[in-house]
Amino acid sequence: MSLRQYEYALAIAEEGSVTAAAERLHVAQPSVSQQIRGLERELGVKLFARTPTGLVPTMVGRAFLREAQVAVSASRRARATARAGADELVGELVVAVQMGFGTRQLPRALGELRRRFPQLEVSVFEEPSAAELDRLCRRGTLDFALMAACERSPADAHHLGDEELVVVLGDGHRQLAEDRVELCELGGEPWVRFDRDSTLDGVLLKVLRDNGLAPATAARVSQAATAVRWAAHGLGVTLVPASVVPQGYGHLVRPVSPVLSQPVIAVVRQDAGPAETALLELLRRETWSEPGTEPEPEPESVSEPMPEFEFASSSVS
Repeated sequence: MSLRQYEYALAIAEEGSVTAAAERLHVAQPSVSQQIRGLERELGVKLFARTPTGLVPTMVGRAFLREAQVAVSASRRARATARAGADELVGELVVAVQMGFGTRQLPRALGELRRRFPQLEVSVFEEPSAAELDRLCRRGTLDFALMAACERSPADAHHLGDEELVVVLGDGHRQLAEDRVELCELGGEPWVRFDRDSTLDGVLLKVLRDNGLAPATAARVSQAATAVRWAAHGLGVTLVPASVVPQGYGHLVRPVSPVLSQPVIAVVRQDAGPAETALLELLRRETWSEPGTEPEPEPESVSEPMPEFEFASSSVS
């Protein structure tokens, strides 16, 4: 038996299928199937039963998976601790970030982390839903999460700062003449919104309703940077965290009144290793926008934005 087989079995139990487990682990499906069959032959038991809703662990399988999870977690911690002591931290750090938050700060922190530990592999996933992020944290799927809200206990949640929400207007919009946009002045405007189950869309919808505005939807997007670009070209206005605005679009951004902000929370897994601890400290050193401050104007043209860091939209569950 090997830890890799344990990891495959745990992934199947969580995903409910070999195909989904293989996609999550970034390996070929036949390899996962072969490893599980070999594990079952060696153990002499069936770990999974096929049902109309997918593969589910058998009674023996559930008992085995509890011990497998302990073994995998212990192995990861042992490898990380040993390598850290030798300044040769290796392995994988799984980070999830809530859509639109830490877009500038996280890449800088991860860059410094990789310079410290060049053999460390970092996997970053963007998850739009705060509820899903919280679920993944509680299941221990993630090593590190960056989010706008958290239901975890104070020991697990670390408040890094606050992210101001700003409005993005189209080129030539009448409100660009103002230093700050009153939300009530945006009545009748079409909005570029986000996926229906995302935190950003929930925030936008609440803001509109709190200010007596009807949520007229021009379009929905799955990336905050895309919302900025579409708003800039006149499809509608949008509301995003200040740090997500790509370079070249700052002149189309205005702070709003009343001031809106969201807390930025870091959640580190239990028994955090040196990589998670180092990343937390690096993020604490980053500058987070302060509510009420105006974003710096960007002189670049909308038609030729400079390169930026963007997260791949994906899920680890």
